[in-house]
Amino acid sequence: MTTLTPTIVVLCGGVSAEREVSLGSGRASALALARTFPTRLVEVREARLPVGLDPARDVVFSTLHGTFGEDGAMQSLLNAAGVHYAGCDAASSALTFDKERTKQAVAAAGVRVAAGVSFPASHRPTTADLVARLGPEVVLKPRASGSSVGLAVCDDPAGLERALAGLADGEWLAEQRIRGRELTVGLLDGKAMGVVEVVPQGGTFDYTSKYTKGLTQYLAPAPLSDAVTAAAQAAAERAFAACGCRDYARIDFMLSPRDELFLLEINTLPGMKDTSLLPMSARCAGLDFTSLVRELVNPALRRFRGGIR
Repeated sequence: MTTLTPTIVVLCGGVSAEREVSLGSGRASALALARTFPTRLVEVREARLPVGLDPARDVVFSTLHGTFGEDGAMQSLLNAAGVHYAGCDAASSALTFDKERTKQAVAAAGVRVAAGVSFPASHRPTTADLVARLGPEVVLKPRASGSSVGLAVCDDPAGLERALAGLADGEWLAEQRIRGRELTVGLLDGKAMGVVEVVPQGGTFDYTSKYTKGLTQYLAPAPLSDAVTAAAQAAAERAFAACGCRDYARIDFMLSPRDELFLLEINTLPGMKDTSLLPMSARCAGLDFTSLVRELVNPALRRFRGGIR
C-alpha cells in the first residue's frame, strides 16, 4: 500500500481511424487533470506501449479510441507491464469492442438488441437474404470500430445492394434499422448519470454529424418522461454489468416510438472533450468537466494505492 501521488499519464493519438478525435480528447483531458494531479500527455504513434511508463509512479488515463485503444490490446500491454490504468480492463474492452459479442452479452441480461447478422466481407450475404431476415431498412457497420466509422444506413434494398458491394475487407454487422430517438447514457463507477438525446440534422448520427459543428443538436437532459429516463438508466447499468465493465463507459440506445430501448453499442473510451457526450451526461448529474475527469481516474488511483490489480 502506498500514499504516493502518482503522475497521471494521458495517452492520445493512436493508430486507428479515430486518431484525430483521440488527440482532441487527450489534450482536453490532460488540461483538466493537471488542475488536480501531476499530469503528462503522451502521444501514441505505434501499436506498442509508450516508452518510460513506470508502474511505481504512473497511472494511465487513456483516450485512445478505436483499434489499439478500446479493443483490449493496450490494456493487455499495461497489465503485462504492471501499470495501473483507468477504465475497463482488457477482457471487457475486447468484448465491448466486438458489437456482436456485446449484443449477446447484454441480451442475456434482458437488454433489447436489434435483429442482426454478422459476416466477413469475403462471404457477404445477398441483399435478398438480408431483406428477408431484417426487413427493407438495414444498418451496416463494422463489427469492431467506433466513432461511426464505416456506418451505412440503407433505406431500401437498392441502397443496401450498393453498400454491400462497397464493403471493405473485415468483419461486418447488418442490423434491422430501428427508427426512433437516439439516446446516450454516461456511467460512472457503474452508475448511470444523465440521459442525453442526440438529434442529427440528417437523421443519422454518422461520423460527419458527430464531428462537424452545427450538424447535430444535443438535448441534455433528454426530454423524456421519468419512467423512460429511469428505464434507459437501468438498461445502461445492466449492460455495463453484463459486459464486466469497470470505472466508466458511455452506452448508446435507440428509443422506438413504443418506448422500447434497443442497445446500439458500449463505448469504453468515449470522446473526452468538454463538448463530448459523456461530459454532457455528467453535467446533467452536476459534474463539470474537471470534476468528471477527476472522478474517472479515482478508481484507478485507489487500485494503485492499494496495490490492487
